[in-house]
Amino acid sequence: MFLVGPFTRLHAVSVANMASGYILNRGVLTLGIHCQRVCRNVSLSQVREKKRWMKAYTYLMAKKLKLEGPPPPNPRSQQPHWDHHAEVQAFSSRLHENFSLEVLKTAFINPCYLQAEHKRRQGLGVGAESTALALEDNVQLSEKGASFTRSFLTDWCRASFPILPSDGVESVVRHLASTGVVTYVARNLGVGDLAMSAECPVPDDVLHSTFMAVVGALLESSGAEKTGLFLRDFLGPQLIGKDLFDMWKVVNPMGLLVEELTERNVPLPEPRLIRAAGASTVLPLYFVGLYSNQKLLAQGPGETLAAAEEEAARVALRILYGYTENRRPLDFSPLQQHQQPLNQSISSN
Repeated sequence: MFLVGPFTRLHAVSVANMASGYILNRGVLTLGIHCQRVCRNVSLSQVREKKRWMKAYTYLMAKKLKLEGPPPPNPRSQQPHWDHHAEVQAFSSRLHENFSLEVLKTAFINPCYLQAEHKRRQGLGVGAESTALALEDNVQLSEKGASFTRSFLTDWCRASFPILPSDGVESVVRHLASTGVVTYVARNLGVGDLAMSAECPVPDDVLHSTFMAVVGALLESSGAEKTGLFLRDFLGPQLIGKDLFDMWKVVNPMGLLVEELTERNVPLPEPRLIRAAGASTVLPLYFVGLYSNQKLLAQGPGETLAAAEEEAARVALRILYGYTENRRPLDFSPLQQHQQPLNQSISSN
């Protein structure tokens, strides 16, 4: 009979631990040998997600682009997923205006497009009756829109700048209705994508006439009041940050200032040198002030005394006409805000 004591139990536990450790180490060793045999047939390579042929292809395409130039632009109407009716309707909804869709479609059809399309169909050998297009150009709408635009802008400028003389009002209206300003507004409104023209991109004169045709279409669809607000909201902001004498070319500002002061029974201006800097250098600077009845009207800088006097006269004219940088902002409030005080005054009476 054997005695089982604490020493015997401890010895048995140590023997069991040694056996389990031996089995574990043998398993790890076997797994490592197997991994080495498997990894001998595996080769690792660095991948940068760029193919080897991409460099030569990119170089050839860049060289071809440099020699041949960029491809000719393709009109949006000839690209996939184009629905002319849906685009015209979306244009009307985007501007929040109630256009007649048929009239608006006519506004985008230019005469040059009809002529080019007629020649293209004749080149295909189709008969004269088959080549006839049942479309109407936008000449009448463009003339009507241009006439209304000029008359409305004239009245709006006279109301916004009541002291400005007629020559200045005409210059401001000419600037707002010019090709550069109108085409800038038209391109930002997306008129260029909808305009049907013989050339792509649409020339400035064609885009100008198309925008005027859109104004004529709105005039026929919604009336003069809505069309006036449309022109005020999109053409009026083009005066922001624009100097008066950048639009109105005045050859003799001092003579014009003398005429204006004479009409108002104000003493004639007297130019005086206020201060100067660097008079003996290559870049001198003079400040000339204009005084009338011992009061300073305006002052202006210049590289010469004559230039400083002319700039001071321009500053005085801006103050006189109310076209300064710190003038009251133009009124672009909605129509309801104009009608609300009128309704309140009528109801109170």
